[in-house]
Amino acid sequence: MPNQAAPDFTLPSTGNKTFQLQAIRGKHLVIYFYPKDSTPGCTTEGADFTQHYADFQAAGCDVVGISRDSLKSHENFKHKMGFPFELLSDPDETVCELFGVMKLKNMYGKQVRGIERSTFVIDKEGAIRQEWRGVKVPGHVETVLSFVKTL
Repeated sequence: MPNQAAPDFTLPSTGNKTFQLQAIRGKHLVIYFYPKDSTPGCTTEGADFTQHYADFQAAGCDVVGISRDSLKSHENFKHKMGFPFELLSDPDETVCELFGVMKLKNMYGKQVRGIERSTFVIDKEGAIRQEWRGVKVPGHVETVLSFVKTL
């Protein structure tokens, strides 16, 4: 996917907003897909993006998180954690499918469909410049920030 145009999409967002990818042209964007609100890895990942949010902003980059959770769940998670960025709800997996992040995963010995933790950097012109799939949380946000600073 790198160096391809990011697929345009519209999703409901926390803060009673609607997010449209096309509308943020002119700014870099990090989209991180995560499995589930209020789970340990997702909480840590969100907290890491929060810790470095001012650095992303200084680099001309915004951040959004996407999962299949409901807006109500997102609002609670965002409020509880104090995230400065919006969370987008994709319950029908439409955008997850566009970015190819739905995978079969093993959970307690059973195969379940879920989001593979993935991050995409989209540049000011709307092209995917970098992607990380199967993300391990420790150190990941710092790696993403280092890349964003090269744009």
